[in-house]
Amino acid sequence: MQTRNKVFDDLSQLMTNAMGVAQGAKDEAQTAASGLVDRWLADRDFVTREEFEAVRTMAQKAREENAALLARIEALENK
Repeated sequence: MQTRNKVFDDLSQLMTNAMGVAQGAKDEAQTAASGLVDRWLADRDFVTREEFEAVRTMAQKAREENAALLARIEALENK
């Protein structure tokens, strides 16, 4: 009976170790894939969301200023 328990204990330990190795391989693959995607995106010269939002805000402000200036010009022309 003791031998059977030892076999199950060894098998259990082997499976636990195999799961640890599999988890480590999964983590390494995810890290490698993430690094590859990051490098690919950096090489494409894409803008970040923050940069996009900043330019969008500046464009909106410029449109508002243009509208205000157009209204002033029209008011001066009507005088």
